[in-house]
Amino acid sequence: MEHLTVNPWASLAYLVAGVCFILALRGLSSPATSQRGNRMGIIGMTIAVVTTLVTHVPIHACQAPMCKPDITTIGEILVAIGIGAAIGITTARKIAMTDMPQLVAAFHSLVGLAAVLVACAAFLNPGAFGIAEGGVIFAQSRIEMGLGVAIGAITFSGSVIAFLKLNGNMGGKPIMLPGRHVINLGVLAAILGLIAYFTQDQSPWIFWTITLLSFVIGFLLIIPIGGADMPVVVSMLNSYSGWAAAAMGFTLHNTAMIITGALVGSSGAILSYIMCKAMNRSFISVIAGGFGGDSVGGAAAAATDRPWKRGSAEDAAFLLGQAEQVIIVPGYGMAVSQAQHVLREMGDKLKEHGVRVKYAIHPVAGRMPGHMNVLLAEANVPYDDVFELEDINSEFAQTDVAFVIGANDVTNPAAKTDKTSPIYGMPVLDVEKAKTVLFIKRSMGGVGYAGVDNDVFYMDNTMMLLGDAKKMVEEIVKAIE
Repeated sequence: MEHLTVNPWASLAYLVAGVCFILALRGLSSPATSQRGNRMGIIGMTIAVVTTLVTHVPIHACQAPMCKPDITTIGEILVAIGIGAAIGITTARKIAMTDMPQLVAAFHSLVGLAAVLVACAAFLNPGAFGIAEGGVIFAQSRIEMGLGVAIGAITFSGSVIAFLKLNGNMGGKPIMLPGRHVINLGVLAAILGLIAYFTQDQSPWIFWTITLLSFVIGFLLIIPIGGADMPVVVSMLNSYSGWAAAAMGFTLHNTAMIITGALVGSSGAILSYIMCKAMNRSFISVIAGGFGGDSVGGAAAAATDRPWKRGSAEDAAFLLGQAEQVIIVPGYGMAVSQAQHVLREMGDKLKEHGVRVKYAIHPVAGRMPGHMNVLLAEANVPYDDVFELEDINSEFAQTDVAFVIGANDVTNPAAKTDKTSPIYGMPVLDVEKAKTVLFIKRSMGGVGYAGVDNDVFYMDNTMMLLGDAKKMVEEIVKAIE
């Protein structure tokens, strides 16, 4: 089959789409410009899809004897797009914000599976992709195909495990397999060796073995990673899905897919690095097995025997109303109870009483990067009131009240003092330095996702507010009024 070339107008359209994607990433770097970034991404993807349909897909299937009977027409593709769009819109409208991390993991798995399917189709029918001559696939195309199916399969199986862990179908604790590092290195070496061999011999067993081993290594890489590392896992899989899309672009000779995949892959890798830096862990150590499973320190064992102070909504309202500055620290508990709207209402009430209100966001709070920022933006919290860890940590010592709602690991001082703790070395918010810490928690029995107790619960300047986060904040708002 004759290879379809891209005309100059298509190249120009893909270039415009690429610029839109770059502007989208630029906009998504800040909550204040995220909506504009989303719009630019939508525009860029629309241009790319329409250009591909117009330049590569026939309106009607060719009826000539020399034509292949399996050419897809634009009508069939539009039907597929419509079905996918209906599923996506329905899912996006119904999904709760607390389930957003697992939704992202699920979407990553679909991108990986798509890369695998494209690579399989190219291997089974290389002539349709213009990557073979006389039945022999070009050597460079075999490299693209091998890398594409490997990255796609790893992305798919790894994302499935991440989804199951985030959704509660699997335990959040790491599953440590005996000799896992040797096994992982052996499987990865085998995959790379087979891809190299595939360039010399296109026997089917080589391709299918690469595919199978890649699915296996995806499971093996993510199973040992604990719940505390999930933000890194999500950003890492985001990067993988981008490289998988770029590999599909090479196979399909589609410039827009190559540009988009490279942008997503590189930005995801940078984000993964930022997440690892926020936890004071190397990227390799997290991928090799994470942290949070080898030891749990000594804090959790003694938790039930230590004295602590319990307060009420009225006590909290009085302390908040008398404060000059309050720093609110949201965590996953806020997301679970959907307390962001009433929390913003509490902040507005305090501002009416002349209290300065700020929000402190830890880079790995929640279950995916930016989780807390999205929730606060949904509640229309002013962007100027939201600060990252490095910008606000020094202010806790001059703050009257640190109001922690559902955040545990990111406020745990054991990360600074306890070398046996699985979170040791992770930068945390210094809430314990505030004059008073109001800590909303469902009960004293639970621990954070890393599986360790928090010494802040038992400090003299801490008042525990036990109960559902949303209900507790609602009672505080009533008491302030």
